[in-house]
Amino acid sequence: MHILYIHQYFKKPIEAGGTRSHWIAQQFLKEGHKVTMLTSKNNMQQSMAKENFEGVDLIYLNTPYDNKMSILKRAKAFFSFMIRATSRSFKIKDVDLVYATSTPLTIGIPALFLKRFKKTPFIFEVRDLWPEVPIQMGGLKNPILKKVAILLEKRIYKKAIHIIALSPGMEAGVKRFQFAEPKVSMVPNMAKIDKFYKRTPSQEDISFAKSVGLQTDKFNIVHFGAMGLANGLEYVIEAAKVAQDRKLDDFHFVFLGEGSTMPALKEMVEKHTLKNVSFLGKFSMRETSLLVNLCAVSVVSFKNLPILRTNSPNKLFDSLAAGIPIIVNSSGWTKDLVEQYECGLYASPEQPKELVDQLKRLYQDPSLREKYSINGRKLAETVYDKSILTPKIANIVASIEK
Repeated sequence: MHILYIHQYFKKPIEAGGTRSHWIAQQFLKEGHKVTMLTSKNNMQQSMAKENFEGVDLIYLNTPYDNKMSILKRAKAFFSFMIRATSRSFKIKDVDLVYATSTPLTIGIPALFLKRFKKTPFIFEVRDLWPEVPIQMGGLKNPILKKVAILLEKRIYKKAIHIIALSPGMEAGVKRFQFAEPKVSMVPNMAKIDKFYKRTPSQEDISFAKSVGLQTDKFNIVHFGAMGLANGLEYVIEAAKVAQDRKLDDFHFVFLGEGSTMPALKEMVEKHTLKNVSFLGKFSMRETSLLVNLCAVSVVSFKNLPILRTNSPNKLFDSLAAGIPIIVNSSGWTKDLVEQYECGLYASPEQPKELVDQLKRLYQDPSLREKYSINGRKLAETVYDKSILTPKIANIVASIEK
């Protein structure tokens, strides 16, 4: 079977960013399928480029996107990719199945056109419940556009041969359309136990960490990944202020990644004259893993909005794989997960002081940190590793093939 995989933000493991699509594509190859990945790339000299990466035929479209963009520029990037991907997809020969992964929701439009004019079935993967996320975030306010977006969501779900949701909350969000209920599967984000794992840092690791600004003698609290509006990271900066005011001098808050809110966060740090916060930048998966290994706690933060409680954050599963205790501030399924499996704690997203209290609890109790570390790693190995979850997606494809 020839699978056309459409993902606007596809990343290789050697690049910074989420790599779920890479591992799924690799599983498709193992099952004997041919995979063409239609995606985008920044800083291209030409309008389109092709390459083969580990067996996957990559088609890059020159539609720049960055999570530091304004809402208007993001919308422009979404629609630009939608138009160009639709046009390009019709030129790819002998496609048997389309696998389209959001966000944005517009990623489903090329799949709809192929379904309509070439009778090509498609699977739609829901990584976030659009348009409800931008509606609750305040990015989609126009009532007409809201109605159009909801109609598009419904149309995509109706025409998809199968829908894969990344969390129980997303699954429930899809199933609110009764017709979609029989064709929804939940396959969450994945741990990568061979890429993120707890190890004794070598002198080379420590030297690298110091070279990028990590203070290895501190109780480092890390947030890694996207730094967008949805992450609500002002909360973490406020917690850093509380920690400094309490003279918790060993505490140091570390940010790995980039995003639209980073300038504002840095302004907060300057305003409060915080000495316990570092922004180290964006790193590859391997480098991120090295740095996470030199941190004591991972904080997974989101704004306090109902829709964001359905999230399935990469950083949580990477933290499990790394064997690092986790603090979540979303009262959805991630709270249930860390509490049920005793691999982390919950702190209210409205109470930075509560986050500091939970961090202090972990700081003062190394045995608790070790317990959470062991439990998290075990959960990654036995439930959430990519070697367990990617075959589930391949099996869905196989059932469609039959």
